[in-house]
Amino acid sequence: MHGAVLSHTLDTRLVGIAILVYLLATILYFVYVPFRHRAVGITASLVALVGWGLVTASMIARAVISHRLGWGHAPFTNLYESMVFFAWAIVLIYLVIEWRYKNRTIGAFVMPFAFIALAYTTIGPGIRTQIEPLIPALQSNWLVAHVITCFLGYAAFAVSCGVSLMYLLKAWASERGRDIGFLPDLRVLDEINYKSVVVGFPLLTLGIITGAAWANYAWGSYWSWDPKETWSLITWLIYAAFLHARFARGWRGKKTAVLSIIGFAAVLFTYLGVNLLIVGLHSYA
Repeated sequence: MHGAVLSHTLDTRLVGIAILVYLLATILYFVYVPFRHRAVGITASLVALVGWGLVTASMIARAVISHRLGWGHAPFTNLYESMVFFAWAIVLIYLVIEWRYKNRTIGAFVMPFAFIALAYTTIGPGIRTQIEPLIPALQSNWLVAHVITCFLGYAAFAVSCGVSLMYLLKAWASERGRDIGFLPDLRVLDEINYKSVVVGFPLLTLGIITGAAWANYAWGSYWSWDPKETWSLITWLIYAAFLHARFARGWRGKKTAVLSIIGFAAVLFTYLGVNLLIVGLHSYA
């Protein structure tokens, strides 16, 4: 199949199935939270893993199709592809945390992010599912390094945000003499929040560095204060403040949870808000 437009192919069908699987996983995690039935929890994890496998297969299929068309580029070059990768990365990092901490209630607060990200590929404005040849600015290996590091960092911040919401909910209940027993201990939630940011921050840093190298390749300047570059820096500063406040000021608990949520809001604006609301060098994304 040739031409500048290629849609409704194997990769998009796999994403369509994965959306339903992610939705099912999200529902199962919600059901697991109040009842704590082991079989439901295991099923939720397996369904999430199957959905992750489907998204993996969709990205591989898209890359193969691109090569067969003679364009040969990684599946990270437009808003649709990056959103698919974002959903993939969120589930990857979540499943690692689930395995590490042996707690599936976190899935009810993180899996919805992955489902919404993947569902957005079918309903979001500015979404193009077509496989197209790259514009000159995107024809660089720096693009792949930039997208992978940024979106793995974004995914870690999504997990951090979900855990922070859990922390604030449990802290709110505790202050009113109630115990939400199905949520992990506050100290555990605070630790996961911190470790997620510790993973995400260096990845975002690498993403900004590789983005600067890519910008120099594409436009002859490492930094031009483009809106996306500016908001990437703002996001980086928020998470830098998170780590500084924790190390230097001893911030824990609610303060860092709120800062984590603010940081993820900045991530979303950097990723989607800038693309959809502001015209700049990254408008093609």
